[in-house]
Amino acid sequence: MADISIDFLGIKSPNPFWLASAPPTDKKINVVRAFEAGWGGVVWKTLGSQVKNVSSRYSSVDYGKKRMMGFNNIELISDRPLDINLREITEVVKMFPDRAMIVSLMADNNRAAWHELIMKCEDAGAMGFELNFGCPHGMTERGMGASVGQDPEIAKMVVEWVMEKANIPVITKLTPNVHSVVPTGRAVVEAGTNALSLINTIQSVTGIDLDTLVPNPYVAGKSVFGGYCGPAVKPIALKMLTTISQDPLTRNVPVSGIGGVSTWKDAVEFMLLGASSVQVCTAAMTHGFRIVEDMCEGLNNWMDEKGYQKVTDFVGKSVEKMTHWEDLDINYHHVANINQDQCIHCGLCYIACEDTSHQSIRIDRGNPHNQYTIKEEDCVGCNLCKLVCPVDSCITMVEKRVAPEYVNWKDWQSQGLPLNDH
Repeated sequence: MADISIDFLGIKSPNPFWLASAPPTDKKINVVRAFEAGWGGVVWKTLGSQVKNVSSRYSSVDYGKKRMMGFNNIELISDRPLDINLREITEVVKMFPDRAMIVSLMADNNRAAWHELIMKCEDAGAMGFELNFGCPHGMTERGMGASVGQDPEIAKMVVEWVMEKANIPVITKLTPNVHSVVPTGRAVVEAGTNALSLINTIQSVTGIDLDTLVPNPYVAGKSVFGGYCGPAVKPIALKMLTTISQDPLTRNVPVSGIGGVSTWKDAVEFMLLGASSVQVCTAAMTHGFRIVEDMCEGLNNWMDEKGYQKVTDFVGKSVEKMTHWEDLDINYHHVANINQDQCIHCGLCYIACEDTSHQSIRIDRGNPHNQYTIKEEDCVGCNLCKLVCPVDSCITMVEKRVAPEYVNWKDWQSQGLPLNDH
C-alpha cells in the first residue's frame, strides 16, 4: 500500500489529516478522542490573552438536503486558562508522540507578549506554531487576528518578533478577507516564516430570522459578522492556495491547506494545488472524528490506483495546469451529447439552455415523453446542460476542435485572425 505519512517541516504524522484550530481542538478530551480515531495531528485552538465568549455562537447555511453547507461562527480564541491548556498539551504529547501537535497563537501586539507565549508553549511540548493572522471577528477590534493579516507590514513585523524566539517550526495562517493573499504571504515569508496555512474563515452573514429580523447567530437580539467555513468555501480556498503556489516568492514554502475539506477527494485537490497537509474542522463537527478513517482509506486507495508511493509524489501536480484566460486555446471546443438510453426526459437541460443560454437543444414532443437532442451547430460547449442534468453521465461533453492549431486570445487579437462563428 501507499505510504500516506508526511513530514511537514520535520514534524511527522501518520497521515496528512490534521484537525484545524477550532472547538474540536480546544481541550484534552477532544484531542485524545481525535487521535484515538486516527487523526494525524491537530492545531490546538488559539492561545493568547484571556477572553470571554458569548452565547450563541454558530449558524449555518443549508442548501437542498445538505446540512451545514456553510458554517459560521462568532467564537473567539480559547477561553480556557492558559495554564490548563499548556498542561493538557504536555499530557497529550506524552500520550501520542507520533502525532503532530501544532499550537495556534495570537498574542497581544507587542514583542514581549509573543516571546513569553512562545516560550511557554515550547516548554509544554509544542512541535510547531501556527500564527493566527485570520480571525475575522472579535479579535480584530483589538488590532489582532485578521487586522494583522490584512496589513503585510504588520504581519511581517509580528513574524519577525516570533522568529527571534521560536526554536520550533512556524506556520503563518493567512486571512482570506483580502483582495489577494499573496502580499501578506510574501511579507511573512520574507520575515522568515517556515510555512503558510490557508485559508482562515471568511467574514460573513449567513442569514436573518424573518420573524425577529435579527441575523444569525444572535446574542440578546444583536448579531455580528462571523467567520464562514465548510464545503461552501472550498472553491475560494483552492483559488487562494493556487495563487500562493504560483507566486515565485511563496511557491517553495510548505503549505497546510484549509477550507472545506470534507472528504479524501477534497484533500487530494488541495494537495494537487500545493498543500503538503490538510486541516479539517466543519466536517468533523458535522459527522464526528471517525470520518478520518474514510479519508485515510480513500487516499490510500487512490494513491495505489495512480501508482503514487508517497504523498510528495503528487503535491503540486495541478499547479502548472492553471493558466491565464488569454492563454487558453480558442480553437478547442466541446459539444454536448445526450445519451438517449439514460435520459429520463425531465427537460431540465432544454429549459436551462432555452431560457438562459444558447438555444442549442432541440425538443421533439411526443407520447409518452419528449425527446431532447443537441443542435451541434449552435452548441458552444458551456457545460450548463451537463451541470443541471440529474442523471450522472447522461450528458457528456465531446471534444470538437474547430481548427487543429493552437490559437489563444493574444494570437487572435494581434494577428487579426478570423473569428469562427462556432
